[in-house]
Amino acid sequence: MLKLSLKKLDELFAAMAQSQALYIPADNGGQAQYLRWAPGMKMTAALNTVRSAKDFFFPQTEGLVNFKMTGKTIEVIDPRTEAEDFVVFGVRACDARSFSILDKVFLVDPVDTYYQNRREHGTIVTMACRQPEETCFCTSFGIDPTHPEGDAVCWMTDDALYFEAVTPKGEALKEKIASLFEESDDAAVKAQQAETKAVLDRLPLHTFTAEPLGGDVLMKVFDSPSWKSLSEACLGCGTCTFVCPTCQCYDVRDFDTGNGIQRFRCWDSCMYSDFTLMAHGNSRNSQVERFRQRFMHKLVYFPANNDGEYGCVGCGRCLAKCPISMNIVKVAKCLEGELK
Repeated sequence: MLKLSLKKLDELFAAMAQSQALYIPADNGGQAQYLRWAPGMKMTAALNTVRSAKDFFFPQTEGLVNFKMTGKTIEVIDPRTEAEDFVVFGVRACDARSFSILDKVFLVDPVDTYYQNRREHGTIVTMACRQPEETCFCTSFGIDPTHPEGDAVCWMTDDALYFEAVTPKGEALKEKIASLFEESDDAAVKAQQAETKAVLDRLPLHTFTAEPLGGDVLMKVFDSPSWKSLSEACLGCGTCTFVCPTCQCYDVRDFDTGNGIQRFRCWDSCMYSDFTLMAHGNSRNSQVERFRQRFMHKLVYFPANNDGEYGCVGCGRCLAKCPISMNIVKVAKCLEGELK
């Protein structure tokens, strides 16, 4: 394991950014978000960014194809320009797990080459959690925030950063920055992990589990009378889907430039009344049905089709941001109570 004094953190960032773009979680306008590193930029003290690291691989708006018309001739243009290698530093365990969930959507046949291209160019350096918040419940989904997934993993103590390469991408990055580090044992890391796990055991949601919703309970949950009462206060604002690191729904639209068409995709939400709108109308006409779709997908549909893996990583963003304080934990607990 490698060790770096925090006094050299800027040197580390400079070394990482020398041959590729580097993004770190930083404060911007009072909110934590991923920004391209520049000399003097400091990491945020916040546990999580407002929006997840999903944006690097599945951006909110993305050009797909352009059509340029000259007379009766139509030229088809691929607008993709992303050929730059980049590093995302400081990704938390919950967001790191979200990538494996998104991979199951975008990297199966037919492969989404836009997503694939970004995944191939990106290196993920995760940061172990030290002070989890009351809204966190990633351990409910088998995630270890003291040892996150990633191409490389970091642990930060009061005075040092510890680094461990995991994948070939991580090893390649290690070679570029190894001269800044010194070899170290993992005693400080193990001590920090033990302290963090003690905090995790005291969190309000540490006993939460979605397991009772697994198995052959689809229709029992689908027909639950609780959906009506749970959804009554829902505003259909879509905030939960836009901060969620695993939501992957999108719409495809065309924009007329005057001499051509730009086709792009943008995030969509199952909470919106025009989601999956077709010529004959919408298959989910009520807010109850749309509300149910979101939570059924996370807790029932996705695990049923992906070897039991849930479509939630317990990041807690929906708990923190929903204007009516509705979240996946409340829904799961309510449904679980009916199944007993």
